[in-house]
Amino acid sequence: MWKPGLILLFCGLTSCELLQETEPRKHPTSEKLDFGYVPSGVYETMAYYEPGVIGILFHMVHAFLYVVQPNPFPEDLVVKFAKERFGGIQSEYQKPENIVLTLQAVYYEIGFLVCAVLGLVFILLLPLVGIFFCMCRCCDNCGGEMHQRQRKNADCQRGLLSSLLFTASLVVTAGVLCAYAANQNLSSQLKHMRKLVNSNLRDLQTFANDTPTQVDYLISQYTTAKNKVIYDLDNVGPLLGGRIHDQLGKEVRPALDRALHMAGAMRDTKEALESASVSLEVLQEGGARLQANLSQVRSALARTLADPGCQDEAGDATSAMLCRSINASLAQLHLSANFTRLSDVNLELAGINDLLKTDLGNIVQKGYSSFNDTPGLVTEQTRNIIDGVRGMLDGIGSNITSFSKLFPVQSSLANFTMFISHTHSRIEDYFPEVDQMDFYRWICCIALCCMVVLILTFNYLGLLCGTLGYDKHASPTTRGCISNTGGTLLMAGVGFSFLFSWVLMGVVTASFLVGGNSEKLLCEPFHTKQLFKVLDTPYLVNQDWRNFIPGYMYNDSDLDLTVESLYSNCKESKGIYSAMRLDKVFNITTFLNSTMYTKDVSRMFDSVKVDLRDIILLEPEGRQNLLGFVETGVGDINYAAYLEEVNKGVTLVDLLSYANELEAQTDLMPRGLLQTSIKRHANTLRQLHSQHVLPMEQAMKYVRARSSLNQSIRLLERTASDLPNKINVVLSAIEAAQYLISQNATHIVNEETEKYKDIIVGYFSQYIEWVKASLAMEVAGCKPFSNVVDTVEIIACGVLLDSMNAFWFGLGCSCLFLLPSMILSVKLSKFYRRMDTEDVYDDIETIPMKTMEIGNNGYHNDRLQGVHNPVMTSLPAYDTMTRFPRASAPPRHIDW
Repeated sequence: MWKPGLILLFCGLTSCELLQETEPRKHPTSEKLDFGYVPSGVYETMAYYEPGVIGILFHMVHAFLYVVQPNPFPEDLVVKFAKERFGGIQSEYQKPENIVLTLQAVYYEIGFLVCAVLGLVFILLLPLVGIFFCMCRCCDNCGGEMHQRQRKNADCQRGLLSSLLFTASLVVTAGVLCAYAANQNLSSQLKHMRKLVNSNLRDLQTFANDTPTQVDYLISQYTTAKNKVIYDLDNVGPLLGGRIHDQLGKEVRPALDRALHMAGAMRDTKEALESASVSLEVLQEGGARLQANLSQVRSALARTLADPGCQDEAGDATSAMLCRSINASLAQLHLSANFTRLSDVNLELAGINDLLKTDLGNIVQKGYSSFNDTPGLVTEQTRNIIDGVRGMLDGIGSNITSFSKLFPVQSSLANFTMFISHTHSRIEDYFPEVDQMDFYRWICCIALCCMVVLILTFNYLGLLCGTLGYDKHASPTTRGCISNTGGTLLMAGVGFSFLFSWVLMGVVTASFLVGGNSEKLLCEPFHTKQLFKVLDTPYLVNQDWRNFIPGYMYNDSDLDLTVESLYSNCKESKGIYSAMRLDKVFNITTFLNSTMYTKDVSRMFDSVKVDLRDIILLEPEGRQNLLGFVETGVGDINYAAYLEEVNKGVTLVDLLSYANELEAQTDLMPRGLLQTSIKRHANTLRQLHSQHVLPMEQAMKYVRARSSLNQSIRLLERTASDLPNKINVVLSAIEAAQYLISQNATHIVNEETEKYKDIIVGYFSQYIEWVKASLAMEVAGCKPFSNVVDTVEIIACGVLLDSMNAFWFGLGCSCLFLLPSMILSVKLSKFYRRMDTEDVYDDIETIPMKTMEIGNNGYHNDRLQGVHNPVMTSLPAYDTMTRFPRASAPPRHIDW
């Protein structure tokens, strides 16, 4: 009945998830969405066990088991056995494969079998040996006669036997202490395991309580994707229209930029023409005045040089030579540039002014504005489609919310919680019974340990009394009570050893077979994960099931779901949806298929038709303005003549330099009226330079200072012959861009609409991928289930089996060393117990050392001194030889 309930639970856990089986498309332009962190509870179980100091004993037991059973885990053998037991393969024992299987099992268990046989021999023989030993002693054999032969090395023998017995008793003590420690460890750890079991159950309750919250969180985060989609829909103009605008702008902007450049060229041409017109007027007027003044100065100098003082070479040769030189230089006092031959540019300037009455720049800016309004046009023309997508988003949210109600999530989890609570309460009810059973077990183990302790008590007390009460001067028949008690206690220990050893060995053998095989066949393979390989063997339980778990739960044994993968995934705290591969059973995409919604989005955006024919890049007035620029005559101006005259300079000679040189020559003349007159003319030249030449030079420099304008004019002059073609290129670019916008923008609109649609769909894909990742790693993390398995392993292997194995290991060690303890105790008791007879020797003369010993010990000393000895007098000398011929025989030399 649990199977349908479990499936319903898993279905409830995963009923509200959005999954997409196909590989999602990548949307690099989609903004990364932040869905936050899935809320999760904290699991308190720490499925880890550290045995502490007693772990050393556990390691010793494991090492012993490895010695007993060094063979690797018989994976093939276990698989064959499981298939015969569970796989429906019925075969008779006599078949060859079963015989081989049995031989393999025997070979694997050979170590345990040998130990079990030895234990069984111990159990069977020890009682028989004890019975025969008792009967033998009753016949005064096997050390039963109360007579001790006197040997020279008796003290050495006694010391050796005492040491060996003490050592054997210490080993037995260590064994029983190990058994006691294991017994106590099991009881104490079982109390601690109660907390571990409770924490596992609380974690399962946390798992059941947190899962609805996690599922609700996954559902609620659809709002994050939805809000982002709505935001992009509200900004469809900047997003979609902006993309369309950018793509069209690759052709539209250069065309408009050329037109705007032409408008700027018109304004620059006007400024250059105005500057040239003003400068030409200034130069022409200044040139005429300067020419008249220079003529006057030349005439005046010529008259002055015609003075007789300049002609008298005989009287003043220097003056005459200077006058001739000055007269020869008068031809230099003329203008260099002839600005009157330059035609004015008033007609061209008037044409440009008429052309600029139409603001071409403003017309182009209107084209820019009209083109830049593309996002607004897209917003207006897609308003109905955007509203439809919004409605579809609300429908998706409603479907998700309604779909989550199709499965009884809360009821299933409530049932699961009730099951956990009921199980918890039942386990709590079992705890007293477990404690009681553990108490009985503890009592039984203590009773077994007490058997060994009782034997050890006799051994230690016997050694203590025998050692303390032993008197080397006392004869065997006269030993003290304490010494005799020590020997008696040792024999009592022997008796109890015969009574208890076989019982102890029976317990050890049984627990060894159970605990050792459980350790080697269960615990050790679990740690090495070989047990998982066995459980995951194909067709192990059923010939029709390749994998057991999916075959049993989903009726699909080919599903890649194994015990090891399930345990490992839960160990990593992955979600139960991915760990149990519930996607193969609960195909959520058939109900909430994101592809269906993306198709609806695609279908809606496929109907997007953006009409940009209202965008006018260049009005007819702007076209006429560009065509009129060719007709202004700017290209007909003789720019070469302008530049030639400007570059000549104002005068042929620098008037200021000429005046200075003239005055320097005059200084060489004798003082007089001639010198004064020439110096006056030099000053006149300086005045002409400052009043006329400098303003003209400034006017010419003004032209030169506008070299950028001159370069623009020269550029226009160079391109004037090709200006119509230039204008045609600009107009052709404008017309091509206008045609692209009005007639051929569909391809760009569709392409950018597809990209915009991909962005919108990308948000859905991000949400789906996030849900899948969260469902696989965070939602309903199945760590508590792996903790349950680990807890079972800790209790079964780390606590129960290890403690049980340590118990039989210690108890078995004690049982084995009870054998030498019994032998040593029987031999040693002869040295402590009071004997009934003693060795007597009449021939004192022949045995001086014995005589000395007897004398020293008081055997015959009393008789020699005349003291009555009832023992010696009651028994004739020959009587000892009659009753105890072995004791009365004279000792041989070898015995000494």
